[in-house]
Amino acid sequence: MNAPAASRVGLQPLVLLCLAATWLVWGSTYLAIKWALVSFPPFFQMGTRFLAAGGLLLAYCRWRGTARLPTLVQWRNALIVGVLMLVCGMGGTAFAEQSVGSGLVVAFIAVMPMMITAFNRCFGLRPARIELAGIVIGFCGVLLLVQGAGFRASPTGLTAVTIACSGWALGSVLSQRTLPLAPGVMGYASEMLCGGAVLMLLSLATGEAPAWPPDRGAALAWLYLMVFGSLIAFNAYMVLLARTSAALASSYSFVNPIIALLLGVALGGEVVSTQEWTAAGIVLAGVALLLWRRRSGRAAS
Repeated sequence: MNAPAASRVGLQPLVLLCLAATWLVWGSTYLAIKWALVSFPPFFQMGTRFLAAGGLLLAYCRWRGTARLPTLVQWRNALIVGVLMLVCGMGGTAFAEQSVGSGLVVAFIAVMPMMITAFNRCFGLRPARIELAGIVIGFCGVLLLVQGAGFRASPTGLTAVTIACSGWALGSVLSQRTLPLAPGVMGYASEMLCGGAVLMLLSLATGEAPAWPPDRGAALAWLYLMVFGSLIAFNAYMVLLARTSAALASSYSFVNPIIALLLGVALGGEVVSTQEWTAAGIVLAGVALLLWRRRSGRAAS
């Protein structure tokens, strides 16, 4: 997509609504994941969530008769992207939240635009100097963040969230560059179904056992994740990937940490040290440089 087209698309109300969904809804889902963990283990929680959401989207498409089933190649692409974004990305995030506060997890996830920029370099897209500065600043913030008590206490959680970020970033780039999904909602449905199925296999392989009957709060949190996190925000993100740059699509990572940290402290009883607040601020400064470069680049085109 050329720059002028991206600029025109960026003015569309649909894009603005999708940005609002990823910024606000996803900022609250990290705490919801932690609440749902009370009854639903991480891979089971994410697998059932995406299978339910993907099944509803597929049924809707077939009922409307507006979309064909994906081709074999599109199912293959959905499987690869689903494993990267949903199994590694969302499964890794939920796994990390078993031992690391939701606010700290999402503060780490703020490196996403930097990782996407790095992966795009493999496709010949060179970052500008200000983008490189943003990457360096953000990386310094991450180094400071992982030295805090929250991550030092859980090397396993740190490893899981690193895998989550890498998988999500790589899946985002590949879905734009080399692994296109089926058009529209059918593509999102196929990705959720493939990712959800692999997550359920992983849940069985690791011997996860959900609590039954589930805690009421955990059940409501799961429902919130399925409806708002999957059906609304995730589909909004995939629309952004299809219509805008990956950097703009991942701009949620600039707003999410602020919302998640505040909710984690206010509602989740999480404790965030001064060092961790400072580290999160440095990471966000790096992200801001990346996004500022993208906006100024479109304005100049």
